Amino acid sequence: MGKGKLEEIRQYISFNGIDLVIFDDELSGAQINNIQKELKIKVIDRSDLILDIFARRAKTAQARTQVELAQYQYILPRLRGMWSHLERQGAGIGSRGPGETEIETDRRIVRDKITLLRKKLAEIDKQAFTQRKERGEFIRVALVGYTNVGKSTIMNLLSKRDVFAENKLFATLDTTTSKVVFETTPFLLSDTVGFIRKLPHHLVESFKSTLDEVREADILMHVVDISHTNYEDQLAVVNKTLQELKAFDKPTVTIFNKMDLYETQTFDEWLGDETKEEILRDLYDRWSNELQGNVVFVSATERRNVEGLRETILNKVKELYAIRYPYKTMFY
Repeated sequence: MGKGKLEEIRQYISFNGIDLVIFDDELSGAQINNIQKELKIKVIDRSDLILDIFARRAKTAQARTQVELAQYQYILPRLRGMWSHLERQGAGIGSRGPGETEIETDRRIVRDKITLLRKKLAEIDKQAFTQRKERGEFIRVALVGYTNVGKSTIMNLLSKRDVFAENKLFATLDTTTSKVVFETTPFLLSDTVGFIRKLPHHLVESFKSTLDEVREADILMHVVDISHTNYEDQLAVVNKTLQELKAFDKPTVTIFNKMDLYETQTFDEWLGDETKEEILRDLYDRWSNELQGNVVFVSATERRNVEGLRETILNKVKELYAIRYPYKTMFY
């Protein structure tokens, strides 16, 4: 941004009484510092905002450690730009070496903290891996999708558990796994952290153990909020993230959720029933063709087509049992 654009933003801030500026991309420490000097207002970037949301949502020791590690990794390369006022010589002998600047001391503290948190996470990862290994010969199904598409609501619906579900970004940070039995067929169902466009790489690295649930799943249930104006972009973002996690080639069923909201937004009071049915039929046909029939349209809050969803999951799970554990098919 040049001086003219900065001046334009500064005037806009002054006129509208704004007290925070958020950039939708990652900024360096120097950029944040320079823009704050010009605008005389707090400036944060996309990564900082997402990390802040994660910090507010983190409940368990694992999630808190993962978020803290991501925050320190975010801060480290930005120390010089953000804390330039600390760059003065430290005198005397003690905790700092002679001649060591305060900025170097701060960097050392942050690096030590990162090392400590990585060790702590390695221990947690080891425990989580042992827990996953001890789950026995069950087919694993993982709910994946963009943040705030209704994964936790569907989890509660299918598993009869009370997983925290709310209409906000990243309500779920911790993976919840439940044993579910449809008819006589048991399997493990996991609710995972939501993805987002341009997810900071610090978070992907820190949440490695949480994302291992996705990597180790046998079947993926990709939940999509069909009522969202950019649902196709969100679907593409999740598919790209799954490719990065090397989990894209797994058997996948796409669950188009929030059909009730989609209909409210799409249909007006003048549309006849036949026209409504035709619009829905075109939608079903389009996605059924694109995804080779591996689709289900539901409304989790209204419990619409829950039986269809259960049947689809059951058929997929039975197919995999027949391939992986054929000796169990007589029981399931």
